[in-house]
Amino acid sequence: MRLISWNVNGIRAAIRKGLDEFIKNLKPDILMLQEIRCLEEQLPKDWSPPLKMDYAWHPAERKGYSGVATLSNKDFTIIGKGKNNENDDEGRILITKHDNLILINTYLPSGSSKIERQTYKENWMEEYLIWLNEYVNLDSPVIIAGDLNIAHTENDIWNPSGNKMTSGFLPNEREWFNRLLRSGWIDVCRQEFGDVKGPYSWWSNRGRARILDRGWRIDYFLANRAAAKLVTNAEINREGGLIVSDHAPVIIDLNL
Repeated sequence: MRLISWNVNGIRAAIRKGLDEFIKNLKPDILMLQEIRCLEEQLPKDWSPPLKMDYAWHPAERKGYSGVATLSNKDFTIIGKGKNNENDDEGRILITKHDNLILINTYLPSGSSKIERQTYKENWMEEYLIWLNEYVNLDSPVIIAGDLNIAHTENDIWNPSGNKMTSGFLPNEREWFNRLLRSGWIDVCRQEFGDVKGPYSWWSNRGRARILDRGWRIDYFLANRAAAKLVTNAEINREGGLIVSDHAPVIIDLNL
């Protein structure tokens, strides 16, 4: 089974840039999208999901902002939206079940725009960490997929020394990520890539960062122990980050 997570930076723009062809070529069984920035009724009238996938749409209430969606080539069940049955008006979390596999599609808030959003981000992170405890020790496989807006280690960012005070690489954010992993979640992509710089999943549009591959790895697959042992491959498709979005699709294959 192939899973893909992709922040598409606005699905309508991504469709115009060739999203459907990438999906057809990558052949996911399940596709988790973040930052769709689109109500379902705002999708192009002539568009239907590639590979005839069924989908669940969880947009933000505010038009043109945030939102997540999960698509699958088989029937699935929506377990919930948001953490703790909150009013997830920014469209941050969509939980689905695919046979025995539980997927938590997540778009963690960014704190880069202003201090109030950084405070909101950090409060959200703490609530999220506590909420995830109900999933991490399940006997069933559970996977968190999405844009977590944090580069965990110096291997996950091209210029760590220049970004120590930048939202997304702050010491307290990185320590929060350590706590997340200590609670039992496994970064299956880093486990596959090893102790190397990159590969990155997001690039700024400034300073030719995308062309020069000076990026950040902020898009993840995190698995509980039951799911981690099923992973057979992990990769990042850099081309998708150069053509369709400022993020690249992250891919894992499961023996499931």
